[in-house]
Amino acid sequence: MTSKLKKRLRSIVPLHLQGESALRFCLFSDVKSSVYNSPGNAPVYVNVYDLTPVNGYFYWAGVGVFHTGIEVYGVEYAFGAHEHPTSGVFEVEPKQCPGFKFRRSILMGTTFLDPVQVRQFMERQSANYNGDSYHLITKNCNHFCQDVCHKLTGNNIPKWVNRLARIGSLCNCILPESLKASAVQQKSEDFHRGGR
Repeated sequence: MTSKLKKRLRSIVPLHLQGESALRFCLFSDVKSSVYNSPGNAPVYVNVYDLTPVNGYFYWAGVGVFHTGIEVYGVEYAFGAHEHPTSGVFEVEPKQCPGFKFRRSILMGTTFLDPVQVRQFMERQSANYNGDSYHLITKNCNHFCQDVCHKLTGNNIPKWVNRLARIGSLCNCILPESLKASAVQQKSEDFHRGGR
């Protein structure tokens, strides 16, 4: 992982462990939280990114390969794969997820939680989303965003965001093995050397 990428992401670390040494997926610089409306009226957005330039041709038909993150209180939370049994949930600056092209932001509703409660909620959710449990078809970033968005706002993310994964789950018997298992390219020695 490049140092430029590390500076833009930060893994979820429980508030009570911040400032202490803790085994994490990544070590990233702080993401600054913006000032927003008072608790109870904080907007929650799903930020959608293109994973491939081909999306430009199929997006208008309601199909594509997308990455998503949930933005609340000026922080975007997302889920990604790695080979370790630790959280795959990470934070980035909104609309700035490295490696993806930002497409659009969709207002999903509001949350009654204040910023500290949102952070604690994300910490609890991250326990259900280890990096080594990521699966392209059955447990990807869009599944994470659906789960979190529904719990924060009571609303579901748009169906077109994860449509290809749903189609893939119906056609699982004809998918190549490489798509049935989560593929992680990060080497274990990179993790232990600090390339978290």
